[in-house]
Amino acid sequence: MHTVAVLALDGVVPFDLSAPIDAFGWPRLPDGRPAYRVRVCSPSPSGEVSAGAFTLRAPYGLEALAEADTIILPGVANPPDELPVGVAEALRDAAAGGTRIASVCVGAFLFAATGLLDGLRATTHWIAARELAERYPKVTVDPNVLYVDNGQFLTSAGAAAALDMCLHMIRGDYGSAVAAQAARMSVMPLEREGGQAQFIVHDLPPAPAGATLEPVLAWLEDNCGREVTLEQIAGRAGMSARTLNRRFREQTGTTPLRWLHRARVRRAQYLLESTAYPVDRIATQAGFGSPTAFRERFRKVVGTSPQGYRRAFRSGEGPGGQARGRNQGTGPGDRTSDRGREPIPGE
Repeated sequence: MHTVAVLALDGVVPFDLSAPIDAFGWPRLPDGRPAYRVRVCSPSPSGEVSAGAFTLRAPYGLEALAEADTIILPGVANPPDELPVGVAEALRDAAAGGTRIASVCVGAFLFAATGLLDGLRATTHWIAARELAERYPKVTVDPNVLYVDNGQFLTSAGAAAALDMCLHMIRGDYGSAVAAQAARMSVMPLEREGGQAQFIVHDLPPAPAGATLEPVLAWLEDNCGREVTLEQIAGRAGMSARTLNRRFREQTGTTPLRWLHRARVRRAQYLLESTAYPVDRIATQAGFGSPTAFRERFRKVVGTSPQGYRRAFRSGEGPGGQARGRNQGTGPGDRTSDRGREPIPGE
């Protein structure tokens, strides 16, 4: 069983703490067993940790970090320049042993204080991004994304983005079927693009009533398997193509066609993980014009071929077989995440 250690320091933000506890507590394997063992730990000898309006008692100490497969660093109300005695050393030792480490929101300050993020791209809540960059100049801070996956080390933006990051990790560990069940329990989509802009406050006039794109996004998700043009999307939204592009940028951080391409790739990923269908059939069902176009698009977005992805994420149980554990082949879990990547030419 995959063990997740959530490190609670004094002043821990309750939502930052509870989001990964719940996210990793929900997933179940096909036989009903929990997919993860979650342990809350603290450097305090008594285990007592202040959490703002209340005090909690963590049942585990820093020794739990050495036994974990994944360590989560929730944010604290006032991130210190120096970590409590023993914390940085324990995190660096865990990292040296290959443990995956991820931070939630301003937990990126704790992560950066270890030096493990030096030379890497990271994110945090947009309101704290400038301070993180100033305090830790060796870290490349991107304030515009929901999360950044560097492979072993991940960082997320605000606490809600932690759920996106956790679902991303669950999908990498056990495949989309297990992750989808966790997403349903958290009442959120399995995947929002990690490159989607954070909800940063800008001095813009409010969008007019009825301008929400949620119905259009749902329609695109339902119809991504057939040919859809920008004009059809605009007509469905009841606005011009130019206005549609602007609204999409404002509300999703991407363009309509790029969102459609990602929806098609997501459908193809699910089919590759959960069926034995030939790649040509999946290309058709996912809405790609040809198998060649499918393979090219899939590689650009995911970073590997459809067959390589299937080998990494699907078990050998035949049609409907469940995805196996943490992928061992080439796949999204083996590389820097493509979320937040540069736009694909022609999109």
